[in-house]
Amino acid sequence: MELLVKTFDRLTTAELYEILKSRCEVFAVGQRIICVDEDDVDYKSLHCFFYENGRVTAYLRAYPDESRDKTVKIGRVLVLERGKGVGTELMKKSMAAAKEFYGCERIHVDAQKQAEGFYKKLGFATVSGEYLEEGVVHVDMELEL
Repeated sequence: MELLVKTFDRLTTAELYEILKSRCEVFAVGQRIICVDEDDVDYKSLHCFFYENGRVTAYLRAYPDESRDKTVKIGRVLVLERGKGVGTELMKKSMAAAKEFYGCERIHVDAQKQAEGFYKKLGFATVSGEYLEEGVVHVDMELEL
């Protein structure tokens, strides 16, 4: 499975449409998170995704943490079909791409509490207590590269 890695201005209209459709399917429909997904962070993000048969099947965005030097934040992590190792592959390849593109030394995620174990298996450490974001319990997690 080939990971596509693109800045916003390099996305095709079809890729952008499928990214937004997958994000809506997972977060708005699947998890019932009601928020404006298009938050302008996409403009400054590196978009990492698997694109198969005209669909974005796994996706995340990576962008510089403006409050911390050499730190990249990863968010909007999704996989349409779970339990097949696609999420792990997405994260590993995307973290390598973010390190190469941004020259970062640390990755930060605002992780949904239910996904904390997934990130721990990738080497992330929990660095905060629990908090609510868009009505979902989250924790901050970081990985030193």
